[in-house]
Amino acid sequence: MDFTSPEGEQKYAALVRAAGRAVVGLDFDGTLAPIVDDPEQAHIHPEAADVLVDLAEVVAAVAVITGRPARQALDLGGLEVVGNTIGDHGKELYLFGQYGNERWSSTRRRIISPRPPQGLATFLRDLPRTLRNADAADAWVEDKGLAHAVHTRRMADPDAAYQRLLGPLRELADRNGLVLEPGRQVIEVRAPGMDKGRAVETLVAELDAGAFLFAGDDLGDVEAFDAVTALAKDGLPTLLVCSASDEVSALAERADVVVHGPEGVLDLLRRLTADARSS
Repeated sequence: MDFTSPEGEQKYAALVRAAGRAVVGLDFDGTLAPIVDDPEQAHIHPEAADVLVDLAEVVAAVAVITGRPARQALDLGGLEVVGNTIGDHGKELYLFGQYGNERWSSTRRRIISPRPPQGLATFLRDLPRTLRNADAADAWVEDKGLAHAVHTRRMADPDAAYQRLLGPLRELADRNGLVLEPGRQVIEVRAPGMDKGRAVETLVAELDAGAFLFAGDDLGDVEAFDAVTALAKDGLPTLLVCSASDEVSALAERADVVVHGPEGVLDLLRRLTADARSS
């Protein structure tokens, strides 16, 4: 792991001292699970469950904050089993799916979800024509229930297709009162009013968090970085972690610590657990 500045090392030390009141928020894809061509095969890193259980013993709570539907993240991450084990230690695992629109916890064990947003039906009606006009009819469209994601990763030239689609999809989303969320060779369209930053704020308020670590890898995590930055300005110990890759490291310049992919994230969490136990 690489601290981006001496201040980053100081922030890590302050987080260790406040670990007992800290909430650790983690993105799923690219942070806990490797990025793969088929998102339905993006299983959590095989060592992540044990790392999260150990981590939960020394912090106030662990939360997964993802753009995925909550049920999908639970299944791909085996998070219900992880939550059971964390519960055995008197702690709780939280899951915020679809950027916070869906909620689950290892205590309540029920996914709370709103209705699909207005405008989504019209967006879907016009989507095939938009894809054809952008010479991207072969893009894979993922139905997330409350959102739809257009993936270009499987196309012959995924980056070029992504760039062709970004403008037209943004225009179509705006026309239907929806918001566009760019990611790694994926463009998601969903309801406005919720993002990962609000999920961070909700956790801090509900748990009376005394510190916050957030780890993410892509543009969908920017709002969470913004929220944690605001917490730091209010005097809370915080740490921003970028899970970088050879493909993208959009958050590296804003992070206190840069690690390489899910393995790097897990190494950092192991270190945090060990340092908190010995402090």
